[in-house]
Amino acid sequence: MSRLGSRLAALASEGRKALNAYIVAGDPDPAVTVGAMHALARGGADLIELGVPFSDPEAEGPTIQAGIERALAHDVTLADVLDMMAVFRGEDEDTPVVLMGYLNPFLRMGYEGFCVRAAEAGVDGVIVVNLPPEEAHAFRGALYAHGMDLVLLVAPTTTAERAAYIASQGSGFLYYVSYKGVTGARRADAAAVGERLNLVRAAANALPVLVGFGIRDGASAARVAAHADGVVVGSALVETMGSTPVPDVAARLEAQVREIRDALD
Repeated sequence: MSRLGSRLAALASEGRKALNAYIVAGDPDPAVTVGAMHALARGGADLIELGVPFSDPEAEGPTIQAGIERALAHDVTLADVLDMMAVFRGEDEDTPVVLMGYLNPFLRMGYEGFCVRAAEAGVDGVIVVNLPPEEAHAFRGALYAHGMDLVLLVAPTTTAERAAYIASQGSGFLYYVSYKGVTGARRADAAAVGERLNLVRAAANALPVLVGFGIRDGASAARVAAHADGVVVGSALVETMGSTPVPDVAARLEAQVREIRDALD
């Protein structure tokens, strides 16, 4: 079982909900990223979702777009993200890390070349927002061969049959997008999420289901987590990255994540 799978299984056995914390690699400065990742882990994040900067992040709202633009202003590439990841893994052997991004950078590096470097750096999986599962065979095979997961997404509009197919093509966990729209556009409706997750969990093929989009603090995380195996928090953390003086970023992130972790527990 992968490091990601082991962490989620351990949480389930303890009756605890997973907290997946997202930041953009290189935001607001490349020198901040590794320290920010450690701060997330200290605050209680069970796994980290590290965003790969890309110039056309079609699923992202203004907050994460701004974080990506701050990273791109420093010319941060996928290769740079893997270098940051290797430094983090050299200091933290336990916290699962999933890279989240869009297909173009992975294609440019090449699936096999990426997987070799990612495995060496200690990456545990990837989320590729715009990769349809029908076209994921080559990338999924390369990832699996190197011990990494391919995490796929389902939406509120996904049918039961489609959700079952998507779940059968991915691993690690199933990422449920809580509403129709881009990240950070509004708050997740816990009641609507709960109703929809009955269908999704039945189709999930035993994969844990984590909910993202619209979860900003402990209260919203706890409401949504009542229906899921865990939550993803992104825009609120990226907002902190962009609004905090660099020397204070780690402390602010740690406190922010701790508030959410305490609410989940």
